[in-house]
Parts: sequence; structure tokens; C-alpha cells
Amino acid sequence: MQLYHHPCSLNSQKVRLALEEKGVDYTSFHVNPILGKNMDSSFFRMNTSAKLPVFKNGSHIIFDTIETILYIERIAVVSVGNNSFSNEEVIEWMQKIQQWNPKYFTLLHIPDKHRLYVSKFIRKVVIARMAESPDLASAYHSKLREAYETEEKLKNADLVKRSTESLVQLLDEVETKLNDTTYIVGDEFTMADATFVPVLARLVLLGLEDEYISCRPNIADYWGLVQQRPTYKKVIGKYFNGWRKKKTLIKTWCSLHIRNLLKRY
Repeated sequence: MQLYHHPCSLNSQKVRLALEEKGVDYTSFHVNPILGKNMDSSFFRMNTSAKLPVFKNGSHIIFDTIETILYIERIAVVSVGNNSFSNEEVIEWMQKIQQWNPKYFTLLHIPDKHRLYVSKFIRKVVIARMAESPDLASAYHSKLREAYETEEKLKNADLVKRSTESLVQLLDEVETKLNDTTYIVGDEFTMADATFVPVLARLVLLGLEDEYISCRPNIADYWGLVQQRPTYKKVIGKYFNGWRKKKTLIKTWCSLHIRNLLKRY
């Protein structure tokens, strides 16, 4: 089994947490979207959306995050004898959490000069890959158009407002739910938590912990609890806790600058 992912990808974190919690063995392939590695033809032919993660088991390839997590649960029954399946309530929470799209919220909280620098670099990468693989030109052109449309959408105050409101509503619902339980669905960690924890990690990465987490006492306690889990430390903490955050970001940023300077798109 193979997982194409990246530590910075929120959905990749969700799937990796599921794999680690269920104890399923897999081969990890890092695909850095900030460096445009998800546009390489070898990956792009498999997934023309260029989105992460991609889970592959033989000829079976899955792109959808929740579908992947539920598939992992089924695999766990055979491979490690884990007979725990997500019940209806867990799946409902997974779907509710997944409805919040972090894309525009995240981009809004990145300094314009950094966001535009990366966006310009990615467009150059797409053009270069298009020239190398003319048979994929149509799909690459769609990604190029999407990049320009994203910049335009970020100018839409209503869209950004809706994304923020959707996040606040989700956090408030979880805060209320945690009045009665340790985790989102009961007193055991479930795949609903595996889906939600990366959302909190994204807020912390963006420097928004005080604004969105600390002001909600139940979620603040929950956040402190889940950070102690070995799976969190392996999937997220390894890259973003303390000084590791700077190391991860600086490494990517230096690679980006070098490739741009040498025009190695």
C-alpha cells in the first residue's frame, strides 16, 4: 500500500493519522505541493486534480479523504485484526468536518508577498510540465486557469467571510459536543478525531491558536490531550511542534528559492 502525501497537506494528515491509529503498514511518498511536485507527470497522470493525498493499494486508487479513511478501517480488519469500524455518528462528524475547505482561509492568512511568490512559481512549474507532456496539456491548462481563478477569488470578501464563518460554526459545535465527552464521539479516539485534529493543527500553524482554540476551553483541553498521542507526534508534531515548525518551513522555502533562482521548474 502506498500513500502519496505531504506533512503540510491537511487532508494528508487526516489519512496518515487514520493509518497510524489503525496500525496499517504503508509506503510513504512525499509529494511537496509548494514545490509543485504534485504537477510532475508521473503523479499527475495518476491524479489530474493534483490534490493530496492519494492512497494506492494495488490497482485500487482512492482520492477522497473520507473514502480513504473508511477503506483503511476495512484493511485494518484483515491486516492487524482491528475490528473497530466507524459508526454512523462518527461518519456524520467526519463529513461535517470535511465540509470546511481550508484552502481560502489558509491562503488569506499567508502574507501576500509569500503567497504570490509561490503562486507565480507554481504557474511556471505547470507551464514547464505542460511542455514536457503535451498529451496532458488540457489537464495542465485547467490547473493553470485554476491558479489564476484562486487569486481572483481571494479578492472576494464574501467568499473569505463564508469560509471563516463555516470554521467558527464547526468549532462551536465541537466545543458544545465536548461538554459531555472526552473526544468528539464518546471517550475513545475515533476517526472523527483523526479528521478534526489537523484542523486545529492548521490554526496553530497559522498563528491563530489564541483566536480560535484558547478561547474555547473544551477545545483547548482537547487540543492539549490529542497532542500527547504518539500518532499525533509522528504525523504532525514531528514537523510542526516548536523549532521543528521553522525547520520544516525554512527547508521548503530555501528549496523554492533555489529552484526559482536556477529556473529549475
